[in-house]
Amino acid sequence: MIVIELRAGQVSFRFIGNSRIMQRGSIPWLAALAGLALFVSGCNGGELSEIELFFKFIRALDPKTVLRIEWSRSLRQPCSNQWNVVVRCKMVSLFGRPVTEIRLQNLNLSGILDAETLCKLPILCVLIFAKNRIRGTVPDSIADCKSLMHLDLSNNLLTGSLPTVALSKLKNLKRFDISDNHCGSTDPQLNREARRVGKYWLVSEISQANAISKGEISNKRYAFSPAPEDVSHGKQSSKNDDNPRKHWQSWMVVLAMGVTFVLLLIFFTRLKAVQAAKDTEITRELALSLSPPKSPHVEIVVEEKAEERHSELVFFIEKHERFGLEELLEASADLRWQGHCSSLYGVRLKNNATFAVKRLKKLQVSFEEFGQTMRKIGNLKHQNILSLVGYNSSKEKKLLIYRFQNNGSLLTLFNDYIEGKRNLPWKLRLSIAIGIARGLNFIYQWPEDGEIIPHGNIKPSNIMLDEKEEPLISEYGIAKFLVSNKARFFNSSSYAAPEKRLTEQADVYSFGVILLELLTGKFAEMQKNGLDLPKWVKAKVREEWTGEVFDKEIEKFEMYGFSLLNISLKCVSELPGDRPSISEVLEKIQEVVTAQEDISSSSTNSVESI
Repeated sequence: MIVIELRAGQVSFRFIGNSRIMQRGSIPWLAALAGLALFVSGCNGGELSEIELFFKFIRALDPKTVLRIEWSRSLRQPCSNQWNVVVRCKMVSLFGRPVTEIRLQNLNLSGILDAETLCKLPILCVLIFAKNRIRGTVPDSIADCKSLMHLDLSNNLLTGSLPTVALSKLKNLKRFDISDNHCGSTDPQLNREARRVGKYWLVSEISQANAISKGEISNKRYAFSPAPEDVSHGKQSSKNDDNPRKHWQSWMVVLAMGVTFVLLLIFFTRLKAVQAAKDTEITRELALSLSPPKSPHVEIVVEEKAEERHSELVFFIEKHERFGLEELLEASADLRWQGHCSSLYGVRLKNNATFAVKRLKKLQVSFEEFGQTMRKIGNLKHQNILSLVGYNSSKEKKLLIYRFQNNGSLLTLFNDYIEGKRNLPWKLRLSIAIGIARGLNFIYQWPEDGEIIPHGNIKPSNIMLDEKEEPLISEYGIAKFLVSNKARFFNSSSYAAPEKRLTEQADVYSFGVILLELLTGKFAEMQKNGLDLPKWVKAKVREEWTGEVFDKEIEKFEMYGFSLLNISLKCVSELPGDRPSISEVLEKIQEVVTAQEDISSSSTNSVESI
């Protein structure tokens, strides 16, 4: 892997050998390795992906966009080497390369540390933000960076007290540099030592012998060592080296390093073999899930010892549209997106037929319930809902198969519009709005058995566009399996309703936010300042600056825009009871479409009569 580093405007390249990290629990005996922290994130459907977490953190750290990092539809992971920053990743499996290291020193960054977002990166080990102008405090949420080993915040403008209790929870932290800031600590002894060493580095060493009690920082030992360019304290260092206890500790460190090296050698040898077997199994399972049926029936069910393990493969397309195992093995597969508990692949067969395969894992749902729901969704057919081609369900993971949409998603369209690559005319905006409304209305009118499944995750990235740019609602039915912890599922979405529930009213709220985006040209999850779009629009309306709400592209259609604005504001009402039903929303939008068509028709007839 090639790592690009930018320090003080100079670019350098380094080559790093390939390595992999096995998830916790794969090899239990490795738990004894000191300093080797293996972390596995919980699976919550509403959590941001790594690229979204990284982008959100950078927005807070770099409000002046010194790094010139912009959101783009082509961004799939932080380690894509598309920016002049150091973001180092390691291969965990065939499906991902989580971030392990971020270095952003001497770049004049002037924002704050959004540790709450940053620490959601599961195996982040090294953070170097030295020699910037970072403001604010070191937040308590830094305690969530469980794998952190090296934290350098020196030479910044940080203030306030150090979160000593939070720091004491970082069991893997080996080095912590907070020199040349304006921070203090609630630990008097630590403050005295920090003043005495001046420009020395502050190095935090966790005492493995003493258990941390009451969360106090005094249960850690703090040592101070000079920065590489500082040699003014050499004599003091020599005195410390003459301490017999210091020599004894040094020998113990050497011995520990030797033992660790041997264990790591064993670990990586076995890891290579286990990972190879795992990759083979994943590839085999993906191929099996897309294999053709062995009978002319639409459904193919394969069960293996029902009392031990369930597995089934079901298609909802005609036999002549299916594809064989050999075709799949020869096909090209491209990882399009990866989140904490799902991944999306584009698969192109030799006949150029393309499919999108979504891989779900660790769902809190029984085999029977998942199959029952997917069969119901597979039979749902509407021009504004992306049809499910088929699915594979097993104990370990689930695979959903859709037809690949070359025009991408509504998020792709928004991004292209912002970058000036594409126009977003009023006619297309109106077509997208009424198409989404029709699809949602069908979801809530369709069930014959009375059981309604809310969508729960309406947002631009889940609205696909077909070859005619008609909107297609995707990922319907998935959210109900991803909300075992509903608060965590909804808390990261700019489109989630305040009540954070799976209901029709919540879907109406999400649609209202998208409708506001179409009217304003401002897109909720792309705003650098974290704009709350519904609040921003409501404030403009209260101040009687309604005309400033609309995007410049639709100024000629304000008479229709005001009608849609009233609809969208009702959709994003704080209280669920104040929102209209989706059928009422569709009716109002249809009135706008009809009115515009009547005027257009009248204008055409007038021209023809002349």
